[in-house]
Amino acid sequence: MNYIRQLTAAMERFASDNRLNPTHVSLYLALFQYWNLARFKNPVSISRDEIMRLSKIGSKVTYHRCIKDLHNWSYLEYDPSHNPFKGSQVYMFNFCTSSEQAEIHSRSKNGQVVGQAVVPSKTIETFKNDKQNKRPSLQEIKDFFEMILDTELAEVEAEKFYNYYSATGWKIGKSHLEDWEAAARNWIIKANETPLVQNRDNLNATTDKNYDQPL
Repeated sequence: MNYIRQLTAAMERFASDNRLNPTHVSLYLALFQYWNLARFKNPVSISRDEIMRLSKIGSKVTYHRCIKDLHNWSYLEYDPSHNPFKGSQVYMFNFCTSSEQAEIHSRSKNGQVVGQAVVPSKTIETFKNDKQNKRPSLQEIKDFFEMILDTELAEVEAEKFYNYYSATGWKIGKSHLEDWEAAARNWIIKANETPLVQNRDNLNATTDKNYDQPL
């Protein structure tokens, strides 16, 4: 993905699409930044509050209206989670790949083409299925753990993680583990938590203690 070409192509579409207002553009740019930080992987998980902060949108009603507009007008594909503890997902379309472009057949009243849609090679649902069906190898997990943990703990914790989720069929409860890297990061956080070690010397009661002295 070429950052400049993609953003340039998107801006050209904005300029020729009279349906858009500044809020739509601001929201798209905030989503584009999320996509960029995810190294242009699709779909990208988003946080509504963070996207609203980046796009300077103060109203949830405005946010939902604009993101639905962008979805309906084929700027992206929006998959709301309807779960406050789980981020919604957005599939960002590649505008700088001509082989994937298809003209929208709907036209305005004067017969002018109102925009172009990009036909994604894979939908969000396909990506979900791919993610569920692709289980990481032990080596992939070890490599991931070694990037975050020190060498001594990485291999041990990676094997624990792999064995645990292999035993559960790569599920959390009845649901498929959709993002094993996120689960691994949580696992690593717990592995780094060091229990408070009590000072055993303070627990040793001596027989020669003088209990007449004030505490």
